[in-house]
Amino acid sequence: MNIGINGTGLVQSASVQRVIDHALQAERDGFKSYWLAEHPTGGFDAMTVLALVGQAVQEMELGTAVIPLQPRHPIALAGQALTTANAMKTRFTLGVGLSHEIMMAQLGIGFEKPIRQLKESLNLLVPLLEAGEVMASGEMLSGDAQFFGGKPAKSIQVVVAALGPQALGVAGRQSAGTTLAWVGPKTVREHIVPRLSDAAASAGRGAPRVIATLPVCVTDDEETVRAAIGRGLKMYATLPSYQAMFEKEGVAGPGELAIVGSRAQCEDRIQAMLEAGVTDFAASEYYLNPEEKALTRSLLKHMAAPQH
Repeated sequence: MNIGINGTGLVQSASVQRVIDHALQAERDGFKSYWLAEHPTGGFDAMTVLALVGQAVQEMELGTAVIPLQPRHPIALAGQALTTANAMKTRFTLGVGLSHEIMMAQLGIGFEKPIRQLKESLNLLVPLLEAGEVMASGEMLSGDAQFFGGKPAKSIQVVVAALGPQALGVAGRQSAGTTLAWVGPKTVREHIVPRLSDAAASAGRGAPRVIATLPVCVTDDEETVRAAIGRGLKMYATLPSYQAMFEKEGVAGPGELAIVGSRAQCEDRIQAMLEAGVTDFAASEYYLNPEEKALTRSLLKHMAAPQH
């Protein structure tokens, strides 16, 4: 399992420099990847930021986790992704996904037939990133484009945020894998991996990537940290797609699912994600004080080290 860092906790700061500094430190500390999310109404564009991060980072994979599909036409999204990749010294992975109905309502965008929209988005997006051209006609999305330069010089993997059975089927058949948030090891093992792998196999694809993000905090005050996560991230417990994942895992919400406890406990729980089928674990570091910050980064550095 590759250990990376999810820098989404910095998005609300809207500071490009803070993200660059955070990513550079992650590379110095030996992490294999760095991921950034985009909130549809947050005004902080993840790909633009990562294009700038990629001017400084030398080797670490950079990726989005995730870009909401509905606000952008796939041809425009592909163009931005290719431009972002071309600005980088390193590899770029495009994580995309359907947003949530409540978030799209803030933009005045409907949420009808989301699975069809996901399929048709990928029908346009993936060929453009692989070959630089596409012509496809769908019920919701169509496009005819030939990008300047022909086939892209840089390869961009597409991974799809997928939780439900239909979305996992689409991700397995039409992308390189999935990127997950708020999914625990039981759910990865029993729900995510079987459906994703079966769909990939049916399409003649290789083994899919399973990228997972959860908060991690090494602490001697587990109860306080879990309570803080439960309060601060309670919004996720109100979203239907995540509610279903919490129910499958047998937890009430973010505070219970987060990886919190002693160094040994946190290491065991991250290891459990690997054993469940996660290929890339992108830790979202959570802490209430400098000591927890240092202890958490120390554990993650240890797990990212080649000899681990």
